[in-house]
Amino acid sequence: MLKEIIISIQSYFDAHRFIVKHRLWKWILIPGLIYSILFIVGIYFFWTSSNAAIEFILVKTGVKGWLDRMHDSWLNFFFIVGQIILRLVLLLFYFSLFKFLFLIIGSPVFAYLSEKTDSIIADKSFPFSFRQLLIDIVRAVRIALRNMLWQTVYVITILILSFIPLAGWIAPLVALMVEWYYFGFSMLDYSSERNKLSAAESIDLIGHHKGLAIGNGMVFYIMHIIPVLGWLLAPSYAVIAATLSLHKAEKQHVIIR
Repeated sequence: MLKEIIISIQSYFDAHRFIVKHRLWKWILIPGLIYSILFIVGIYFFWTSSNAAIEFILVKTGVKGWLDRMHDSWLNFFFIVGQIILRLVLLLFYFSLFKFLFLIIGSPVFAYLSEKTDSIIADKSFPFSFRQLLIDIVRAVRIALRNMLWQTVYVITILILSFIPLAGWIAPLVALMVEWYYFGFSMLDYSSERNKLSAAESIDLIGHHKGLAIGNGMVFYIMHIIPVLGWLLAPSYAVIAATLSLHKAEKQHVIIR
């Protein structure tokens, strides 16, 4: 898995060189601008509503009333840490829903970018077919909804874990790794579809090469540390890097079809 993660990370640098060499900037900046605007608006609404959500959870579970009666400094300390962890998990949960919504909206562009990358690498053209484009979009939407369902199940489980003192402190890290995997999965599936793999076959392939998905999603999330520029470049870089990583993995015999 470590080798696959390294391949995915290196593929982002390869993606930058690939974009510059083949002048793909218009396909990077347009979806990136839409993504950035939606991301900023979404984060604003999350921060303004998350306090109310956390307060609601604590009151309904009775935790807040119990702590008020205990008057224990150590319990209050763990409570504050727990609130921070809970907010982080909720942020990741929100971001996962936002991310899948954008994957659904941006699926036509991402499918095209993946195909364009593949055609340049293989030095062959894939004839345009509106029917095939619709099939690609429908598949991308189905995969995104399937991944969103499973990720929601995992994140809710992790959310429950976050209430457990000490053990709950690792909850954000576990949630983050789940996020990385399912985002990278969606990016890799564009290549699986083009190689005529069914959804079940794609799930099996990526499931056996989780490192490629985790590495792709990890760098995508890290790019968000860079305000505006990172948000602008992250989505399209991710899909191109995913396509390049599969080619590199096959060349190094990490994946054998």
